[in-house]
Amino acid sequence: MTVNARKPANLTIDQNLLTEARALKLNVSRAAEAGIAEAVRQEKSRRWQEENAEAIRSSNEWVERNGLPLAKHRPF
Repeated sequence: MTVNARKPANLTIDQNLLTEARALKLNVSRAAEAGIAEAVRQEKSRRWQEENAEAIRSSNEWVERNGLPLAKHRPF
C-alpha cells in the first residue's frame, strides 16, 4: 500500500462551517482533502469532455447515420 505524503496548507474556511464541523468532531483536514479531491476529479472530467467533444460528436453522428456496430448481435 502506498502512503501519500501530506503537506500542511493554509486554508480560509467559512467560520460558521468550521465551527459546525468542529462541533461534530469532523476531521477538518480530511474533509477538506476529500472536497478538493472531488473538485479535482470533476475538473479533470470536464476538461476531458471538452478536449474530446469533437470526437464524441463525430462518433455520435456516425452512430445516428449507421446504427450501432454489431447491433445485430445484441440480445436486447
